[in-house]
Amino acid sequence: MYEILPYSYNQASKLNVIIKPSTRKNKKIDIYDRNNKYLVSIGSIDHFDYPYYIKYKGKEYADMRRKLYKKRFQKTRKIKNTASYFADKILW
Repeated sequence: MYEILPYSYNQASKLNVIIKPSTRKNKKIDIYDRNNKYLVSIGSIDHFDYPYYIKYKGKEYADMRRKLYKKRFQKTRKIKNTASYFADKILW
């Protein structure tokens, strides 16, 4: 099971959404609106994310990985309320 780190909770709070460990076996986090309505699941359980890299590899390495992530998902990460948008804002 994926451990949601404080970074992700802080980011979710800024977006006014609730996050919980995902009930889907291949995802990290489920996103809910403030009325507890399910919106989307984000984050492949098979890939690391910014909070993980900071905790286990250091900030410098995490920043490099973040830059690569943002470049790779440039086209989809800015479309509001999509899985890519929430992954970008909460996990990166």
